[in-house]
Amino acid sequence: MDITRVGIVGAGQMGSGIAHVFALAGYDILLNDIDQTALDKAIETVTRNLDRQVSKEKISQEERDGALGRIATTLELSDLGGMDLVIEAATEREAVKVAIFEELVPHLKPETILTSNTSSISITRLASRTDRPEKFMGFHFMNPVPVMQLVELIRGIATDEATYKTLLGVVEALGKTAASSEDFPAFIVNRILMPMINEAVYTLYEGVGSVSSIDSAMRLGTNHPMGPLELADFIGLDTCLAIMNVLHDGLADTKYRPCPLLTKYVEAGWLGRKTDRGFYDYRGDAPVPTR
Repeated sequence: MDITRVGIVGAGQMGSGIAHVFALAGYDILLNDIDQTALDKAIETVTRNLDRQVSKEKISQEERDGALGRIATTLELSDLGGMDLVIEAATEREAVKVAIFEELVPHLKPETILTSNTSSISITRLASRTDRPEKFMGFHFMNPVPVMQLVELIRGIATDEATYKTLLGVVEALGKTAASSEDFPAFIVNRILMPMINEAVYTLYEGVGSVSSIDSAMRLGTNHPMGPLELADFIGLDTCLAIMNVLHDGLADTKYRPCPLLTKYVEAGWLGRKTDRGFYDYRGDAPVPTR
């Protein structure tokens, strides 16, 4: 199938990043959210990031202007009905995603491919709540989308070969690399990454090391670009907890039990960078460890 028009549901950090890379690759984008403020902020973010690419001479001014001209926004989910491909990039809560699909599906063309940017939820289960499980896939981008080269492609049990090959071609058109995953909880990246972050939180919880010592040890001892607790703050502690719960519930293995300290931070509303406090406090000039 020839994909030229792409609808994106959710104008948050992931949705705006996905809109950025698709528009830059020449696709016409319709970005949807229930909040006009979120849509306005998304356009500001895309503009700022495109300007940064121009300043670093990664793209031209003409490419920047063309990309911005290809992004439109809407508050009406039904407006996405004419798209060739729809990417759901709403919050990582299954009930929210299912509600979006149930509202959206009656407006879609029969041939439209429907995808979710979920980082952990069963693609087979999400697909079963639509009228097109054979044209449904997991389309998981990494954050920040304009920078990260990987896209996980996850087939549900009913996904057909034509849908998979179409999305494989889209990933190539974006200049990114696809990794194909089977539909098991958290797929590949988060199946490996989140337990590492959770173990870092246990290391903090048990007093083995402080926030600073844990992050320094992993940056300098394993050459990671950022420590696991700093990375958790960047991802969002609520997202980390949600993925650990999916792993724990889906695989029924105690090694995926979320650390109680991670749960406590989320209960406090200390979700990381997006709330200015997590394992670090970001309200000052420089981040300060909170433990």
